[in-house]
Amino acid sequence: ILIGQLVNLVRGGTAVRMSKRAGTVVTMEDLVDAVGVDAARYSLVRASVDTTLELDLDLVASHSNENPVYYVQYAHARTCAVSRNATEHKVAREDGFKPELLEAADSELLGSLARFPDIAAQSATLREPHRVARYLEELAGSYHTWYAKARVTPRADEEVTDLHRTRLWLNDATRQVLVNGLGLLGVSAPERM
Repeated sequence: ILIGQLVNLVRGGTAVRMSKRAGTVVTMEDLVDAVGVDAARYSLVRASVDTTLELDLDLVASHSNENPVYYVQYAHARTCAVSRNATEHKVAREDGFKPELLEAADSELLGSLARFPDIAAQSATLREPHRVARYLEELAGSYHTWYAKARVTPRADEEVTDLHRTRLWLNDATRQVLVNGLGLLGVSAPERM
């Protein structure tokens, strides 16, 4: 059992005062009711147990990219949307994979994906699950950057190419790593948001 440090709750920019004597204690159940199970789990696990955690309830409950769990879950939902879109455009993984066609943006995402096994192993060995959470945030950032630069589906006047199919493989690999990482943390990976 790892004993964590103090968790300070903040709402509206001010600290939430707690007192056992006054009966103003916030339980885990209260936290889950306020922000949801995924946000509560992710927020508590993304900080090292040897540091004091300041948890902004407004941020954790928000549906914005500033909320780390939302940012990572949104990256997963986006990978699912890209796969659905690729199917509609007849981009099929089965038709080929040619990694020699990948460009610089693709290589950056591949580099991020390649780090996952080491991060997961290191996190388990050191009993530091926050390493997985922080990695997932970095991977989500890499994926969003890649998404802005790379096309998995052809434009209206284009034919489907081997590059499209290869990028679909990369998109789906990202989805799998996000699912695996979120699963390690006990957080869901929604397909739509």
